[in-house]
Amino acid sequence: MRTYCVGFLAACLAGAPLAAQAALPPATRAAMDKAATAILARTAAPSASLAVVKDGKVAYLKAYGTAVLATKTAATPVMTYSIGSISKQFTAAAILLLAEEGKLSLDDPLARWFPQLTRAKDITVRQILSMTSGYQDYWPQDYVMPGMLKPVSAQAILDGWARKPLDFEPGTKWQYSNTNYVIAGQIVEKVAGQPLLAFLKARIFKPLGMTSVVDTDDAPLRPGEPMRYLRYALGPARPAPKEGKGWMFAAGELAMTAEDLARWDEAMIARKILTPASWHTLETEVRLADGAGTRYGLGVQVALADGRRVISHSGEVSGFTAENVVYPDQGVAVVVLTNLDATGASGDLAAKAAQAVFATADPGTPAALAQARAVFAGLQKGRLDRSLFSANANAYFTPQALRDFADSLGPLGTPKAFTQASQGLRGGMVVRRYKAVFPKKTVRVWTYTLPGGKLEQYMAAAAE
Repeated sequence: MRTYCVGFLAACLAGAPLAAQAALPPATRAAMDKAATAILARTAAPSASLAVVKDGKVAYLKAYGTAVLATKTAATPVMTYSIGSISKQFTAAAILLLAEEGKLSLDDPLARWFPQLTRAKDITVRQILSMTSGYQDYWPQDYVMPGMLKPVSAQAILDGWARKPLDFEPGTKWQYSNTNYVIAGQIVEKVAGQPLLAFLKARIFKPLGMTSVVDTDDAPLRPGEPMRYLRYALGPARPAPKEGKGWMFAAGELAMTAEDLARWDEAMIARKILTPASWHTLETEVRLADGAGTRYGLGVQVALADGRRVISHSGEVSGFTAENVVYPDQGVAVVVLTNLDATGASGDLAAKAAQAVFATADPGTPAALAQARAVFAGLQKGRLDRSLFSANANAYFTPQALRDFADSLGPLGTPKAFTQASQGLRGGMVVRRYKAVFPKKTVRVWTYTLPGGKLEQYMAAAAE
């Protein structure tokens, strides 16, 4: 697979401030750098910009790869990337700010501003922000169609897609639709009496010190910023076309540095800009009329992973993909911006970075990892230090169990890697999940540790 960052790796890794470099343990930084290099090589994404928030503050900034292939310009953390649909949470926040002032309600019908739209009396602001309105998406494709190279107005988008018959009855299904956020942006402008971007700058970006934000709906990024790229199948990265003016309005128009997007994540964690009640509304999963969950709030995805609440969103516009993942209760967030569209590089790196942060978040992790690996090696030989285990766990490891562990795991040999994948709590115990990687197989291992340190459980199975 062709990649473009090998010759420039030293420059790619050199751009982060020393203060940020020192905020994470060396093992965490090394794990993220290794993952970034591997993911760029695997996906052929030319570059990535990474920001990590820990303990509610930006703790790590690093850029990798090549921002402009033609000039071999190395990526740096101060470069601006398009964030695509991550822009939607800012539009949702603008609506919530206006709601806090009593200028609108999330339960207002769209007919208050747009009576000409399909079923405008039956669709609420909340439903457009939560993707449950039924309005058809005007841009579901992962490429730019010929018509999108020409400029368009927000009104033309609404006339073309929000006056069609609905795809479903309002509130009964969830379907991602950029059209919803064009409507939302128009509502902000009508209620606030100013352009959406001006409102966002005054109420969000300036208070948070987000000085790099630009509107790529108005013009491409400036020279010296990352070039936008696409790939045809498994071919090399090639320059991607720029959408015509107007197509990304309110749904995907923003570009910024990874650090500035991380400042927004800091605000989410600290409950700044919006009231706590508004943040709760933005982050609460919206349910359908039948009670089914959508895993979506207002401009953000809502999930629970390894016992942690996760607020996230990805973004894609022509030539760029992005991922923003926030663990508000742990004070952790990961931002990844890349300059290649239709790729999972940003999501993959965000997952690896979060894994690296949480793997060292518990002071007991290094000792637990060493213990888990030692137990694994013993079990491969049918041996067990029973002093490490509780009475229940010792009862589990019968002579037959030890033989089966040895017969199935022993032939695998020494693992190439044995790493912690996640950590959580269950039944008053610490749950740790590990991966033992062998040349032809990966084995997952999971342990339960009692408050006194004894292992209540140690199990292994083939990774799915």
